Amino acid sequence: MNTSVQNYVTPPRGRQESTSSSHSTSGSREHSESDSASSTVLEPAEPAQPGTTGGTRHEEVFTKDKTQKEVSIVSTRKDTPFHVYSKRVKWYLVIIVGIAGLFSGLSSNIYLPSLSAIAQDLKVSPNDVELTITSYLVVQGNGVIQDIATPDERGSFISFYQAIRNFSIAVGPIIGGILANFLGFRSVFVFLLIASCLVLTVIVTILPETLRSIAGNGSRKLTGIYRPLLSRVVLGEDNKEQPKTVKPRPKVTWKTFLEPLLLLREKDIFVSLIFGGTVYSVWSIVVATTTGLFGDLFHLNDLLLGVIFLPNGLGTIVGSVIAGKLMTREFLAAEKAYLGRNPTAAPPSKNKKDLPNDFAIEHARLRHVPWITVLFIVSTAAYGFTVLQPSQLAIVSKPGWIAVPLMLQFMIAATSNAVFAINTTLVADLCPGKAASSTAVNNLLRCGMGALGVAFGDLMLEKFGSAATFLGLGILTTGMSVFLIAELLYGMKWRKARRQRAAQS
Repeated sequence: MNTSVQNYVTPPRGRQESTSSSHSTSGSREHSESDSASSTVLEPAEPAQPGTTGGTRHEEVFTKDKTQKEVSIVSTRKDTPFHVYSKRVKWYLVIIVGIAGLFSGLSSNIYLPSLSAIAQDLKVSPNDVELTITSYLVVQGNGVIQDIATPDERGSFISFYQAIRNFSIAVGPIIGGILANFLGFRSVFVFLLIASCLVLTVIVTILPETLRSIAGNGSRKLTGIYRPLLSRVVLGEDNKEQPKTVKPRPKVTWKTFLEPLLLLREKDIFVSLIFGGTVYSVWSIVVATTTGLFGDLFHLNDLLLGVIFLPNGLGTIVGSVIAGKLMTREFLAAEKAYLGRNPTAAPPSKNKKDLPNDFAIEHARLRHVPWITVLFIVSTAAYGFTVLQPSQLAIVSKPGWIAVPLMLQFMIAATSNAVFAINTTLVADLCPGKAASSTAVNNLLRCGMGALGVAFGDLMLEKFGSAATFLGLGILTTGMSVFLIAELLYGMKWRKARRQRAAQS
């Protein structure tokens, strides 16, 4: 905390009263500025000024010398905030990117009931159509959250974002089933075109740029494509001055797109991504093969094929929400323990850059993942036995049996998406200042592994049957859990070594 002391000659009586009056109204000005920061127009707040809540606060102590009649003003400067947006505005941003993220699940799940019809129309195998479900997802990200969120906020924001996004997984197949059943499968893609255009309009109108190299902590002047249209119409010309210390904006080159891949060289990041990718791949196989398995086994039409994806969709929402609450609770508990050991240390939740090397963020995030993984493995292994042919398991033909595999699908979706939320948050914690890169490499590896799994899903079912296939996937996940154990045991050590190398370079 830096302290500066300046002496001023006492002003004339009239000016002194004016000065005193201005200080007495500072509280109302601060309240007004705080309210404006929470407005629904998502415009970056003004740069923090002395005397405001935006970043610097001045505590003034007046001491008048009887002979000199001087006023001594002691000014205490606090650090600028990580981001100037209020919690309310941050939630607005998360909701907007969550709505945009709806298309992550909607686009891939809305035509699941129509896979067989599409394959027949295009004269390709169902396996070829299933490849389209995950291969395109590598371009999607949620770097906005890391740009605006402190570590204690990140878990709840990412989980809420995933819950909104995963809502589309619940309703997408139902919408797709209705459209395909009454209007044909082509109507599904017309619906996607219209919906995506509407969401794009909302983004261009409301969402400001948050990339910290461009927007800083939200106090920099935004121009051109970085400034939302609504702020231009409502607020008019932006008269804020660009800070003199602003670094030049980085140029977009081929290195910009390849740089995220360099994160795979880091052991803690690599093992986290591999484990998360394995779980995602197994879940993708379960989802992609549902249409073929249930259509043949239970003789369902397109409409009912859409409805059976509802338990899977609800599971993704429940898993994300539970993971968010667990992460927030464990982070605060770990922070309390850390501050107990280091009473003079700054709270890790307010850290603007790297978390302290001796703060066990890996344990705080992964504390509940082992038992969640066990539930995922057991549910996956059992699932294959519930979708055997009636000739192999007579009870499958009994009325109401369809509820059993659907219940297991709910468990698989809930546990896998809880792992995704925790895994995504941890990778973001391990890559401070690299929001876009961490999200990109996470999606690249996870969705790449998912596409690879889907490519072999039908082949494994044809060759080994459902029981052996999903039992094998459960065993595979058990074996890949060694990466989870490695992160728990050595993650903090690897993170510390990486930061030491960065400090020396």
